[in-house]
Formats: sequence, structure tokens, C-alpha cells
Amino acid sequence: MAKINFGGVDENVVTREEFTLEKAREVLAGETIAVIGYGVQGPGQALNLKDNGFRVIVGQRPGKTYDKAVADGWVPGVDLFGIEEACEKGTIIQYLVSDAAQIAVWPVVKKHLTTGKALYFSHGFGITYNDRTGIVPPKDVDVIMVAPKGSGTSLRRLFLQGRGVNSSYAVYQDATGHALERTLALGIGVGSGYLFETDFKREVYSDLTGERGTLMGAIQGILSAQYEVLREHGHSPSEAFNETVEELTQSLMPLFAEKGMDWMYANCSTTAQRGALDWMGPFHDATKPVFEKLYARVASGEEAQVSIDANSKPDYRKGLEEELKALRESELWRTGAVVRKLRPEEIDR
Repeated sequence: MAKINFGGVDENVVTREEFTLEKAREVLAGETIAVIGYGVQGPGQALNLKDNGFRVIVGQRPGKTYDKAVADGWVPGVDLFGIEEACEKGTIIQYLVSDAAQIAVWPVVKKHLTTGKALYFSHGFGITYNDRTGIVPPKDVDVIMVAPKGSGTSLRRLFLQGRGVNSSYAVYQDATGHALERTLALGIGVGSGYLFETDFKREVYSDLTGERGTLMGAIQGILSAQYEVLREHGHSPSEAFNETVEELTQSLMPLFAEKGMDWMYANCSTTAQRGALDWMGPFHDATKPVFEKLYARVASGEEAQVSIDANSKPDYRKGLEEELKALRESELWRTGAVVRKLRPEEIDR
């Protein structure tokens, strides 16, 4: 484990060069990794572990997701089972169903958490809010976490490209004396770029804030607000979309992903630089109170309860699809669908 300085603060970081894939295989030799849930994180983590040479089985209820697992090459009765059978067979149970589903499935999982097994999460929700979820593991099992900082789809895509998604890691309970080794081996096995240390509470607080904030909620709110202002002042849909979304995602994001915001600024016109530097303060001041309110709701458990209540309803998928449909059919994103088709992917020269 190395100390790396992040902006003046030393943090514990584990790299693939330090904790090699070969070492990870040695640590997990003889283990059976049962990936419970094949929805968002399950496919990427399970397939990456399998391709990296680990013993992996999948536990999934019958239905469309089960059929997807079969289509991905998992064989019923060989490495694809029902949830209970997979939990029984696994020495490491990767609990990757949704947060709401974790509450419903927990009695089945808990029954098969025998001494020495490991219970693995990719999100701190169930443990941190256990007064609301009821997820309290027995004392004689390891409770660990590897949380990739990206979707399961991105984790798989980058793995196939020979790259990786950075992940946080944490040990909540070390019953065997080998919990940390197991955690790091699994982190390398799922294809992490590097692993940085956290704990379950910090992970879920930052994750819920990020999802509701700059990663998803805030960005959609800001994009739609700018688009609406431009449209209300007579700009065409294509002009409003290009100035709001397309230039951001296709031109500017790659620049600041490459070398930082200052690099992106330096590669824009002096007029753009001046305006950005002048206006970042007002936007910061306007939005920071919203982020403070958001973080307070996350820390109090209010946001967790909203998620539990909404996602536990029998018809939650129907309601979710209606909300996503409204987003998809808004002028902003219908315009986006047309713009994406017009992108010059290949230009004859």
C-alpha cells in the first residue's frame, strides 16, 4: 500500500503494479465468488472476474435478467443458479442487487453467511443505514467493499479495452484476519484502475451526494436551465443543444479529463476564458447551498428513506419508466438524438 499525495493530502492507494493480478489469484485460490444480482454492477464485475481467472458463479432469480446472464455465457446448473443456491455455494458473496432489493433478499443471504465467509458490497448503503435496512451481518464473517467509480457497463467496456475504473475499498468487519487481502484481491479482480481507501459511511455519503449532484441530478438541471433560456430567447433547438451539451461532452470534457480544468480553459478563446473565470464564482455561490442541503439530507438518512420507499413499491419500475420517458421525450433530448446521428464519426479527406 502506497501513500500518494492528492492536492496536499496523503492517501492510501493500491495499484495494480503493487497488488498484481497474480497475487490476487493466489489470495483467492480456493474461493468461490457468488455474484448475487445481474443488473447494474453484476455483469461487469462477474465477467471481469471470470475473464481474470477466478472461480465465479452468478445468483439470479428467473426472468429477463436471468436470460441476460444466459446470453452472456453463464450456464444454468454450472455457474448460474438461483440466489439461495449461489449463496450456499459461495465463500464470498458479492451482494450486488439494488439497495431496495438488498432489504428483501437479506434473510436468504444471511442464512448462508456461515463462519469465515465474506460479504461483499459495492455500495455502503445497506450497512450504513442498517437501522432502516435491517442488514446486520453476523460477527464471524468478513464484511468488505469495493466500489467502482463508474457504472457496471463502463467497468466492463474499459476492462475489454485493457483499462480500468478507479474504485474505493473498505473493510467494515474483519473476522478472519484476511479481510483486507480479500478486498484488495477482489478490487484487482474486477478490473479496478487503482484502489483508494474509504469506509462504508463516507462511501455512501459521497456517492449519494455525487449521484444527486454533479454526476447526474445537478448536471441535468443545469443543462435544461441553460437550454430553456436559449430557446426562450429565440435560439433554435440545434443551436441551443450544441452550445449547451454537444460542445461540453464532445470538445471540452475530453480536455479537462485529459489535463484538468486549467488546461481546458487554456485551449479556449480568451473571451471564453474571461467569461468562465468571471462566472464560475456566481455559479459556485448559487449552488453551494443546494449541495449543503443535499449532503445534510444524505447524512440524516432522509435520502436513503426516499430511495427505500420509492424503490420498494411493486410498481416502481412503471413509475420510473414514465419519468425517464418524460426526460427522453423532452425537446432537449429529442434534439440530442438528432445531433448524435449527425456527428461526423468519419470524415473523408
